[in-house]
Amino acid sequence: MAVGEDERSRMGFVFDTINDFKGQKKTRDMLDAKLYYWGENPTINRYEKMVYDLEGKAHPDMYTANHKIASKFFGFVVDQEVSYLLGNGVAFNKDATKKALGATFDEDIMDAARHALIGGQSFVFWNLDHIQVFAPEQFVPLYDEEDGALKAGIRFWQIDPDKPLRATLYEMDGYTDYIKPRNGEVCSLNGKLPYKLKVRYSEIDGTEIYDGENYPGFPIITLKNGEQARSELCGRKNTVDALDLASSNMVNNVDEGNLIYWVLTNCGGMDEVDDARFVERLKTTHVAHADGDEGAKATPQSIEAPFQGTQATIDMLTKKLYTDFQAFDASAVTAGNQTATAIKASYVPLDLKTDKFESWVSRCIKGVLAIAGLDDEPTYTRNQIINKQEEAQTVLLGAQYYDDEYTTRKLLTINGDADQYEELMKRKAAEELDRTINNPQPNEPQNQPGEGLNGDGET
Repeated sequence: MAVGEDERSRMGFVFDTINDFKGQKKTRDMLDAKLYYWGENPTINRYEKMVYDLEGKAHPDMYTANHKIASKFFGFVVDQEVSYLLGNGVAFNKDATKKALGATFDEDIMDAARHALIGGQSFVFWNLDHIQVFAPEQFVPLYDEEDGALKAGIRFWQIDPDKPLRATLYEMDGYTDYIKPRNGEVCSLNGKLPYKLKVRYSEIDGTEIYDGENYPGFPIITLKNGEQARSELCGRKNTVDALDLASSNMVNNVDEGNLIYWVLTNCGGMDEVDDARFVERLKTTHVAHADGDEGAKATPQSIEAPFQGTQATIDMLTKKLYTDFQAFDASAVTAGNQTATAIKASYVPLDLKTDKFESWVSRCIKGVLAIAGLDDEPTYTRNQIINKQEEAQTVLLGAQYYDDEYTTRKLLTINGDADQYEELMKRKAAEELDRTINNPQPNEPQNQPGEGLNGDGET
């Protein structure tokens, strides 16, 4: 995949592509989704209360409370799905596979999954002996026009607006690092380097001699959230906004007390400016003069805030979000001693959603394994709330039909100790051996010192 005929054109291509990527709507949507994840609803933060004059013109409301309450519901459902699928780590058939993928593989693949659910996709780079995760708003994928495969990409980052913009161009045959100072020219930090870099030192003058090789394929694998690579927020954003707006309005009503308005009598000479000054003075000194004809007076009136209706709206929207996100509502199963069947039924929507995402996570991991030269398959153990007592009783009732290994593994899994099976089997074997040595079978004849089998000293 050609990205430029010479180094100058390559640098121009890289930074022109980055600027174009930053200006795209999908990139802005990714950044907004990340704000929703952190509980910083950009829609609510941009919301301004307005008042309208007699001519129908809108003006910013500067006098009433305007709290902006943003929920972390989106962050909650993303973290729930990631923890549900990957919270127990990824298992493989071979113990050596996990070790070869690096000590932080489980944490890194969770980060990749989280980025994919938030922004629609993430990118996993196999970097010699571990994976490195690129967030979707910091990586520009470059697809081959012939087969649509990912064969190049640009990762870029800038830790501060005053700091240089850095970028790395990844290609099939190596990578190139670039830097663009705030008020300087773009330059390459190195020529194109192979992914597997080897450094040797000359015995004559000690100079470094570079050599290396590349991977059999492009070492960056896409982790998609579905075929369309869309954020989990898609189709649910308006409901999240409605929930946050309802919560904000409720807090505003609490802040203001009852909704108070004033009836001005014999004040026909007051215009809209006078009205605004009247309200402003009430806010500051709690005293206002109603200028007008003789007998002018101001009478406060109040309207009770619709708390019950607002709370019902919040409850309805929250329930809808659980349904729309196919999330697990723990409050529905922890309010009493729920049966194992009821608990499993509550997990059905989350299971259906996670089943789809699991297939995409597996595709990504298998892609990493192929690049790393590892032959294995990933497996997962999902994090579920269970009725341990009921589950254990069910296993024990059927123990007569199972072998000891199955029963033991099942009971350990219920108690969250599945990884202790091998150690437990070793301890049980040692205990059995100790019992055999120290407690021989009573039917076996025993020789006393100096005695034969018949007690006459002969054997």
